[in-house]
Formats: sequence, C-alpha cells, structure tokens
Amino acid sequence: MRLRILAIGKLKDARLEQLCDEYVKRSRPLVPIERVACRSAAEQWKRAEEGDGPVVVLDERGAQIDTVTLSGWIGDWRDAGRARVDFLVGDAHGYDDPQRARADRVLALSRLTLPHRLAQLLLCEQLYRAGTILAGHPYHHA
Repeated sequence: MRLRILAIGKLKDARLEQLCDEYVKRSRPLVPIERVACRSAAEQWKRAEEGDGPVVVLDERGAQIDTVTLSGWIGDWRDAGRARVDFLVGDAHGYDDPQRARADRVLALSRLTLPHRLAQLLLCEQLYRAGTILAGHPYHHA
C-alpha cells in the first residue's frame, strides 16, 4: 500500500522540502509515501478519485486523533487490500463543506491553525511514525 500526499502548491522552502524528503525516504521500507504538488483543489480531487482508495482531507475542523489511531486506520486499509490512501492538504483557505463531505475521513493535525506548508511536514512525520508503529519499530516510544 502507498500513502500519497496531494498538496496544493509546492513547499517553496528548501528546509521544509529537505525535512519532508527525509521522512519520505525513511518510510520507504515501511509504508511508501509519495508527495504530489497540485495546482488546485480540482486537480487534487481528480487525482484522488482516480483510484478506489480512501481520501483523507486535512482540515482544522476534522477529527483529532492520536498517532496510534492513525496507524490503526492505515493498518485497517492495508489489511482491506487498499492499494493507496490519499491525504489532501489544502491551501491557506482550507476546504469548504462540500469538499469535506466528499472525503472518507477529515483529519485535524492539531487544534491549532497550521500553515499548509507546516501541515505537510507534520503529516510526513506522522505517516512515517504510523508506519513504524505498524512495523513494531522503536521510533514511537509511547
């Protein structure tokens, strides 16, 4: 199974890009992560709906879960034979009600409002961490 992050726009910050790339690299043997920059929400949804996998929208109004729960979602989708899960990171304006309603899950990374660039980095780390939990790797110390 692959995890794919569909984000509107590029990070435009070499330091954030480098950190995201590090988590993507680390995740390869556990649960591969792919990052895709999209020009618009319409392009995001078109790409996400090409497959039959779950779509998770990141939004401050979403469910607030812990990393173990996130790893459980990913493990359940993996065990159900899903080939891919798409995580959508919006622009500074986020998603409207109809867009959130289209998603299989709506996830908030924090109660804090985060810039979308920082949300991408946090998501990369959390997906890597979830993969380590599923693999029994000691990275997650909870």
